[in-house]
Amino acid sequence: MHAPFRAPDSVSRRLFLRSAAACVALPALQSLAPRVARAASPATPPLRMAFVYVPNGVIMDKWTPAAAGRNVSLPPTLAPLTAFQDDFQILSGLDHLRAEGNGDGAGDHARANATFLTGCQARKTAGADIRIGVSVDQIAAQAIGGRTRLPSLELSCDHARTSGQCDSGYSCAYQFNLSWRSETTPVAPETDPRLVFERLFGGAGEGVDPAARARRLALRRSILDGMGGEASALQRRLGSEDRAKLDEYLQAVRETERRVQQSEAARAANPGVAAPEGIPSSYADHIRLMFDLLALSFETDSTRIASFLMAHDGSNRTFREIGVRNAHHELSHHQGDPEKIALLEKIDHFYISQFAHFMERLSRPDVQGNRLIDHSMIVLGSGISDGNRHSHRNLPVLLAGRGGSLRPGEHRQFENHVPMTNLYLTMLDRMGVAADHVGDSTGRLEGV
Repeated sequence: MHAPFRAPDSVSRRLFLRSAAACVALPALQSLAPRVARAASPATPPLRMAFVYVPNGVIMDKWTPAAAGRNVSLPPTLAPLTAFQDDFQILSGLDHLRAEGNGDGAGDHARANATFLTGCQARKTAGADIRIGVSVDQIAAQAIGGRTRLPSLELSCDHARTSGQCDSGYSCAYQFNLSWRSETTPVAPETDPRLVFERLFGGAGEGVDPAARARRLALRRSILDGMGGEASALQRRLGSEDRAKLDEYLQAVRETERRVQQSEAARAANPGVAAPEGIPSSYADHIRLMFDLLALSFETDSTRIASFLMAHDGSNRTFREIGVRNAHHELSHHQGDPEKIALLEKIDHFYISQFAHFMERLSRPDVQGNRLIDHSMIVLGSGISDGNRHSHRNLPVLLAGRGGSLRPGEHRQFENHVPMTNLYLTMLDRMGVAADHVGDSTGRLEGV
């Protein structure tokens, strides 16, 4: 039987359960903290930040509250978030002017994605000479990513493309990536929940035998198989609260793995469906599974920095599960047609409903009453506001969480073309990351 493995101090003080075929990161357990630390005041949980992208803009008058201030009435699109209104703020009046043409003509969807986390103007090219800027998440990852096993986590429900032309002379690299490690290097997101799960819990860790891991995957066995004895031994060392916390966590890991396995089984039964194993056939299930994996990555402190591209801008996905058979991008050019606008409102409501699932997951208290949302900064937004006009001004933006002394529960209205990147610079400050600017930022965002 292995003793629980403790990661080096330079990476993390988290514990891991190990078997020959897997290595499972555990959440922080107070019972196993050094005796001196237990005697002192409890350590402040680490601050996390994530960025979630909604494509093609929204119907803004159904998104924006009628007034600024606290305790505002949520508009129809944001209604799924009613239960969490005290845990997020609505930020109106933020712009991404570098996503406009600025002499480069068409290509607003590619620029919307490329500019969203960089605040920079994308070089218009469909060749290899792509150039944008370093994204805010990667600025943070380069500064503090070494404190966790994964410097950052990039997710998407669209398969990444790094070459070819996608939008009016722009490389697909711009449209299918949010994160940029350097001006010329995107960080490709992972789309397959199985691969994300294995990266978090079953990847090559200390003591993991690659052959044993391959056999486990081939037999579709759980990563928790073979860890029962080690888990039981660990339980005997824990206080009652930590035992309950560990049980709850392992149940969440097993449940997430079970959902991944169910998706794989469904794919095996329908081999004609063109998607890699692990991707659910339902788009809503795919999004929610990725959100659950993101939450687990924060809970175990596997990473503190993440981005999630729910769909690339310009996406023409249909939404049959909510009765929308029309393609999203085509609908977004509604030209005032009330029937098309009504369908777009349903799509906007769909995306917010998926985010509400994530908010619920982050809001669950553990046995000690701690909530992930209290130590997180989560941006939900789009690089386009009005999809009909391809506007990049007054973007739809939510800032969820209480981490870094955020003040949620309010609708804040900013005037005079405030760059979205001012919000990012403020978030970096609260993460303890020194940065003079992010893209086109002009200063810090006051009042959040």
